[in-house]
Amino acid sequence: MMHELRHIRAFLKIAETRNFTRAASELHISQSALTVQVQQLEASLGMQLFDRNKRGVTLTAAGQDVFAPLQRLYHDAQSIVDHAHEIGSASAGFVAIAALPTVCTTVLPEILQSFLQSHPGVRVQVSDMIAEQVREAVRRRQVDLGIGTRLGRDADLKATSLFQDRLFVFVPPSHPLAKRTSVTLREASGYALILPARASSVRAAMEAIAHRERIALEPQYEMNSMATVLAFVRAGLGVAILPESAAEPGSGDFVRIPIHNRFTFRQIELLERRDLSPSPAAESFVRHLQRHFQGGKPGRRASTGTGRKNHRKS
Repeated sequence: MMHELRHIRAFLKIAETRNFTRAASELHISQSALTVQVQQLEASLGMQLFDRNKRGVTLTAAGQDVFAPLQRLYHDAQSIVDHAHEIGSASAGFVAIAALPTVCTTVLPEILQSFLQSHPGVRVQVSDMIAEQVREAVRRRQVDLGIGTRLGRDADLKATSLFQDRLFVFVPPSHPLAKRTSVTLREASGYALILPARASSVRAAMEAIAHRERIALEPQYEMNSMATVLAFVRAGLGVAILPESAAEPGSGDFVRIPIHNRFTFRQIELLERRDLSPSPAAESFVRHLQRHFQGGKPGRRASTGTGRKNHRKS
């Protein structure tokens, strides 16, 4: 393709300057190379394009007929080549991402903002989904990348660890557990439990911890939305077990208490299909994402204290 474009560019430049020497100079090639390019184009088209005389070079009738079509063809092809170079260099393109809502409301905005500052030509679409939906969106190729959790081994998905999101007990300030510096899962389960639905990654992590400790979790309420879970806690209807990132510190609505168990976290991972090569834009976002966490920036530092509501699902 590039070979033919050079021939058309040579033809257009000669038609513009009406002089082989000047055209060769502006194209930064030798006059003999320019002559060869025009001859090859004429042979390819089966027609003579120029008349040469003492006053210069003029288009033949056939040359005049093909000038406008070749000019359009050259500009269209050059636009395609330029766009391909932009995509290849990741200065343009499109990335679709599915991520857990708690990721979307905490670490992702900062990461996305810095990525778009360095890649202003890339468009990014983000969909917040619960864990199984994130995995399914990646499997079905509905998105380029997922930020979520795996459920055991998955032949279709490649997972790269990003950070750990610790689980905490959430209680209202007036609750008997509110002044504790830590609490066991068994102690928390002695109160009415308000838990995320079974489809969520948070619930899966909690069930795994309960299985290790041989505790039967019997929730009083099960909710799809973390906002609803927190609203029930605020109303004094029970205690919740949620990621620390479910609520920001500062309002006094909740007290977050660390769970006394070294397994009380969920691993947040980058999910990709094993059989697909990422686009240059997606590959650039992956590198940016990994640099963020490899640079020592966690998803959320473990802490105690109060938090305010966050209207998201798990």
